[in-house]
Amino acid sequence: MPATTIVTPDLCDAYPEVTVLEPMFANFGGVDSFYGPIRTVKCFEDNSMVKQAVAEPGEGAVLVVDAGGSHRCAMLGDMLAEQAAKNGWAGVVMFGCVRDVDILATLPLGVQAMGSHPRKSEKRGEGQRDIAVTFAGATLRPGQWLYADNNGIIIAEKALDLAE
Repeated sequence: MPATTIVTPDLCDAYPEVTVLEPMFANFGGVDSFYGPIRTVKCFEDNSMVKQAVAEPGEGAVLVVDAGGSHRCAMLGDMLAEQAAKNGWAGVVMFGCVRDVDILATLPLGVQAMGSHPRKSEKRGEGQRDIAVTFAGATLRPGQWLYADNNGIIIAEKALDLAE
């Protein structure tokens, strides 16, 4: 993950064209601010594709997971988050829930999600990867850039100049 700390209000001021996701996410990871190019997973109550994605090199990317906004199970827990951190992912944005939150808070990974849930997801091998996903009032596409901190999450069509 890049070492530069980002502040989304400053980025919104400098780049008024960015898209701001609706405020429904909370920080659960050990890294409060993170950014990177978007890679996506779309799945519902089955985290097989999330597991597949975090097992691959993240190369500083942010995994955006459209889990349908489900509050019935967690789609990311400590083991997958540890693997994501080890494999170089900058962060995970989960339109759904996570679990093992005390451990997530200790990991060198940004994690934003709608909430926490103790139940694990199903494993049926269902889902899609690297497609446009729509939630929180925005469509997120692979290759766009995501910037997240405790103020919120913003999306840009390309990498922003953080030196401004």
